[in-house]
Amino acid sequence: MINVRPSGQRGRTRMDWLDSRHTFSFAEYSDPEHVHFRDLRVINDDRIEPATGFGPHPHRDMEIITYVLDGKLAHKDSLGTGSVLSAGEVQVMSAGTGITHSETNGSRAEQAHFLQIWILPGRKGIAPRYEQRAFPESARRGRFQAVASPDGRDGSLRIQQDVTLLLGSLEKGASLSHALPADRHAWIQVARGAVDCNGVELKEGDGAAVSREEAITVRAAEDSEVLLFDLR
Repeated sequence: MINVRPSGQRGRTRMDWLDSRHTFSFAEYSDPEHVHFRDLRVINDDRIEPATGFGPHPHRDMEIITYVLDGKLAHKDSLGTGSVLSAGEVQVMSAGTGITHSETNGSRAEQAHFLQIWILPGRKGIAPRYEQRAFPESARRGRFQAVASPDGRDGSLRIQQDVTLLLGSLEKGASLSHALPADRHAWIQVARGAVDCNGVELKEGDGAAVSREEAITVRAAEDSEVLLFDLR
């Protein structure tokens, strides 16, 4: 069973410095039909104008994953971490008992485009932590690569939940498959391009909840990039 969340039906926050699309309820956008899927709580598709961004703000008991699609994103937090993420880099922040951070466009000339993902933690009250890593597109072209997982397998970043996030890049006409055991679910998010997912067409910005499917096969209608969340 595949339930599509069309790009155009997502919530939206629009400011002079920010254009953000919300797959699930977030901040002022509330939709009781789209609050979360399993432990996946937030997918925000954010574009920030140059030399602007989110000032310091707190988080608690949430696994926060940020994936930069284009541009640069500067990060600072109360752990003393200061870094700039470029396109293809992923960061994980376990908010745990509490963390304050800021996210700003690291460029004065180019827009920053990134996905921010929140996952409900398996355990509350842990010590906050931060980690980031580059995952070059060339290394995941034609395959699904784990970039976040509960055990850090295959060089992925560790998160405190039984969720694995995989990235896949496909050339037009190529396909990727991922087995889905009976007790597992998945969410597909199209970051770029357009794909067919088990016979269902998805375009850029679309998402889809997948349950009771033995496997997921994604075929690219054009050069594409997808995120696949494997969830319990």
